[in-house]
Order: sequence, then C-alpha cells, then structure tokens
Amino acid sequence: MKRYEVIAIVKSDLPDDDITSLIERIEKIITKRKGLIVKIDKWGKRRLAYEINKQKDGYYFFIDLVGDGPIIDEIERNYKIDDRILKFITIKKDGAVTSEGIDQEIAAAEAKRTQARIESDSAGSSSEGKVIQQIEKLSADTKDTKPRRPAPKKSVKKDEQSLKEE
Repeated sequence: MKRYEVIAIVKSDLPDDDITSLIERIEKIITKRKGLIVKIDKWGKRRLAYEINKQKDGYYFFIDLVGDGPIIDEIERNYKIDDRILKFITIKKDGAVTSEGIDQEIAAAEAKRTQARIESDSAGSSSEGKVIQQIEKLSADTKDTKPRRPAPKKSVKKDEQSLKEE
C-alpha cells in the first residue's frame, strides 16, 4: 500500500450539504476498496489564482489516504465525471508505509482534535464568565452613583468674518 494526498477544488456556490456528500462519497470509495483515510481537512472557500470554468472562487478540501492504485483511479474517475469539481491533484508520497506508523499518526491527530475541542469549550465558558462578571460590575457601579443628566450640546456659531474668508 502507498500513501497519497488528494486536493480538490469544488465550485464555491455549492451548499455545505453537497460538499459534505461529495466528501462522504470519496470516503466510501476508499473504505470499500480497503483503503485507509488518515486525514480529511476542509480548507474552505478561497480565491482562485485564475478563473476556472468562469469561477473566481473555489472550495478546497484535502484527503490524506493509504491505498493501492485502483483506489486512486476510481477517485480520479469520479472527479472527472462530476461537474462540481473544478480541479484536483493526486500526489504519491515517498517512503514505506507501515500500519503501526499510520495507526500512531491517526491516534495523534485524533488526540490533537480532542484537545483543541476541549480548549475551545473551556475558552468559551471562561469568556462567558468574564462577560457576566463585567456586566455585574457595571450594574453595581451604576447603583452607587446618581443618574447624570446629559451635558448640553454646545452650539457653534461662526462669525460673519470667518464665513467671508471661506
């Protein structure tokens, strides 16, 4: 088995459901043919360097996989048939692929994703707590002071001489 990276650009005006179904279809092709998905990364919508099929923007996604040549042939065949795909490239990575190395890499990527999820959840809850504390502090400060009247607006009058100069 060899290791491959596939990068594809799809039309940017597609709904998220279509993009997700497209990626899921490729996942099914890989798993059906006994390949292994190491990583799937959605890069999102980006400006293209040049127009492709009258499109100025594209939605990029990246798939890192382990498999044989027939898997790549089937993925590329599907990409060529599908009108939603603007461009794609498949790169074969050098080096021997071992199942233990791939398993470790998948486990490390999963641990990293889990850690990022935990940090984002804790950051969200702590920022909410800070906002609540600030609101309580402001409301306590306003209770202690008397309500102020707004300052009167100053009227600006120009004298006749300055108007003549303009």
